[in-house]
Amino acid sequence: MEYDFKPFSMSQDYQAYTSDDREVWKILFERQIHQLPALASKEYLTGLERVQFSADKIPNYEETNVLLNQYTGWRIHVVPGLIANKPFFELMQAKNFCASTWLRKREQLDYLEEPDMFHDIFGHVPLLSNPSICHFLEELARIALRFVDDEEAVEYIARLYWYTIEFGLIKEDGELKIYGAGILSSSGESTYSVSAANVERIPYDVVRIFDTPYIKDRYQSQYFVIDSYQDLFNSIPEIERELEKRMNVKQKKNPFIFHDSEIGQHYASI
Repeated sequence: MEYDFKPFSMSQDYQAYTSDDREVWKILFERQIHQLPALASKEYLTGLERVQFSADKIPNYEETNVLLNQYTGWRIHVVPGLIANKPFFELMQAKNFCASTWLRKREQLDYLEEPDMFHDIFGHVPLLSNPSICHFLEELARIALRFVDDEEAVEYIARLYWYTIEFGLIKEDGELKIYGAGILSSSGESTYSVSAANVERIPYDVVRIFDTPYIKDRYQSQYFVIDSYQDLFNSIPEIERELEKRMNVKQKKNPFIFHDSEIGQHYASI
């Protein structure tokens, strides 16, 4: 099925970046690349090499898309800001990663209320060269589209995305490593997430994640840990079953709620 994504699309005006923008990118990149080799997942570090990011150049999305396409068929899709759930998940299922083009200012180096391109691009894009991550996102989008009209179901999906793609940890060679973009793009949380003594690090658990609201205005108090990226993709059937169960229970409690379990079935899996 073809989608019309034009209302949710814009382009990167690469020539509009200023010398200050380039300096901010350089500061952020060098700060993270100094500490991430000891903290980040091997696959993320390999992904950085695959997409050819460097301190001296703000990524050109057209060039990055050519590289991503060689590995997974994904691409960066520029959007004007937050978009509605349905087009967001439709874009994701069609192998489009929604991203902004604006970069934070010098006075915002350590904290932002909303994600900028350093978070979106430096944090997320390297792992979009990983097939298991991409297949997980595509399948998660398919499931989300089945339940996209139910706010409670979408909240469960949001929690899962938050505690994996944004703030997930992975165990590699017996050590905790970072793969979540929200951590990878944060200088302070990069070290905090794997070393702080006062946080929980919990084995990946779909049901527990569904029951765990997330926080946005400070470092996380708990992180969920996968053993491999394949674990995420392998959990797709459980995610779908658990959502179906919870939505069916909800419908039985309130029979006046209409829930079509076939919504989104025509969207192909990734």
